[in-house]
Amino acid sequence: MEDSSLGLFAQVLAPPNCSPPLPAHILLLKLVPVTFWPPDVFLSQFKFLWNQDSQTDSGAEGGDRGDVPTEETPAGTGSSGSPPGSGGSSEGFSLQASTDSTGQEWVGAHLDEDGDLDVVRRPRAASEPKPAGPPRDKVHPMILMQEEDDILGDEAQEGSTRDVIKIEHTMATPLEDVGKQVWRGALFLADYILFQWDLFQGCTVLELGAGTGLVSIVAATVAQTVYCTDVGADLLAMCQRNVALNSHLTASGGGVVKVRELDWLKDDLCTDPDVLFSWSEEDISDLYNHTTILLAAEVFYDDDLTDALFKTLCRLAHRLKNACTAILSVEKRLNFTLSHLDVTCEAYDHFRSSLYQLEKLEDCQLRFAVEPVEASFPQRLAYERIQQLELWKIFVEPVTSPITSASTAP
Repeated sequence: MEDSSLGLFAQVLAPPNCSPPLPAHILLLKLVPVTFWPPDVFLSQFKFLWNQDSQTDSGAEGGDRGDVPTEETPAGTGSSGSPPGSGGSSEGFSLQASTDSTGQEWVGAHLDEDGDLDVVRRPRAASEPKPAGPPRDKVHPMILMQEEDDILGDEAQEGSTRDVIKIEHTMATPLEDVGKQVWRGALFLADYILFQWDLFQGCTVLELGAGTGLVSIVAATVAQTVYCTDVGADLLAMCQRNVALNSHLTASGGGVVKVRELDWLKDDLCTDPDVLFSWSEEDISDLYNHTTILLAAEVFYDDDLTDALFKTLCRLAHRLKNACTAILSVEKRLNFTLSHLDVTCEAYDHFRSSLYQLEKLEDCQLRFAVEPVEASFPQRLAYERIQQLELWKIFVEPVTSPITSASTAP
């Protein structure tokens, strides 16, 4: 048996010359270290759907299920009790009238010579409805060979326009490296930024838990400065490469992306000049004096980290000079848990509880207001927008009048 989180392989052993054999419930385990190769790195091209104004793919309306052909149930099974000739289709199961020993007429299916049910299926082309909209643009990852100068070739270089964003990422990672993957929630939040571009126009933005940097790059197409933050030198280096890959998107609007380290478990920013991606005094001054928007996409998968993020939000909000708005994306993931013996959404439930506690927080300096965002805005990136994707806004404003308690009220 294998435990990838520990990097160990457990072998079941029995002592030599063991006679009689050990009982079945007595096992000796030897842990053998196993070397795990790092996951392959991919470079994916995500296409902007600039010309598809009618494509909203609202999560509230069932996502984009209408664009995905579903396998049709054989005809005849969907209208139980419909006799032949009554208007119900009879193409699927070939039905015939028979009589049992009591003289009652009944409807049965054709059987083959062995007595098995003989099902006649429609041709697939005839059974599939035509998609309501244009065919979905798919993402085709390519293995990234970092030692090559011209990774994508001339043809892909010509496609480096406003229609494509290129992201270096992995497809699967251990839990501690989930930031190296591209998650739907990041694409969902990027869609909202492209829809509400006037909200970000000329602003200073801080993204927490930026991962591959996709959201920060999209924000920088309209914002003035984006601080793209996370932890881990290798992840931040990947993020920096993605910023460089998409400089064609941010250069036109004059936006700047600054990749920096920000650890939610630490109260202060790293200012050590010998540490990669540390903060300069100029950065910190700009961050606190000008930031008005905070972003976080798909970072609510662990209760401890969720608590740390909300504490970081509160700490930053008290240090920012201006009122700010935090925009959070989350995917409601259903999991079966042994503790409940049921399907639950524990990480999502903890996220919602944290939102509630933040809104009820008694703070003499700041007021936090929480509201959901209607998921009816247009889809500008090619991905599967599902119902479980949600956006939440947190409005942070200074308290303009002292809060009067019941005991001191006249």
